[in-house]
Amino acid sequence: MKPSPSRQPPPAAAAGITPFQRRVYAALSRIPRGQVATYAALARAVGCASPRAVGQALRRNPFAPTVPCHRIIAADLTLGGFNGHRAGPELERKRALLAAEGVRFDRHGRLAEPAQLFPFPATPATTPTPPDSAP
Repeated sequence: MKPSPSRQPPPAAAAGITPFQRRVYAALSRIPRGQVATYAALARAVGCASPRAVGQALRRNPFAPTVPCHRIIAADLTLGGFNGHRAGPELERKRALLAAEGVRFDRHGRLAEPAQLFPFPATPATTPTPPDSAP
């Protein structure tokens, strides 16, 4: 599958976005329909050691669904959170968005087809720098 087309955010929506959030949203935009990635994989792709920081950036995503934060799942391959919620209607909305793209979860709530995990390329530019070796 081809990655989602890259779209420029509207200028008004882009106001107040941090450079970190821009990196997260740009990397997230590469995940095609029908595939997902984990918070940790997205964090590694943007050179961040904290999946939680990525989750906070996604929670503030002003470009959804164009920048598809619903395609990020937990490390245990369950849905994780959505719009700051870990249960209820928001999580069901995430499940429905993914189902419409062909992503299914098994009876235990885990990703049914692990082959649908998006393989972010590992490049020196996206590999996090260990804290003790930072310049």
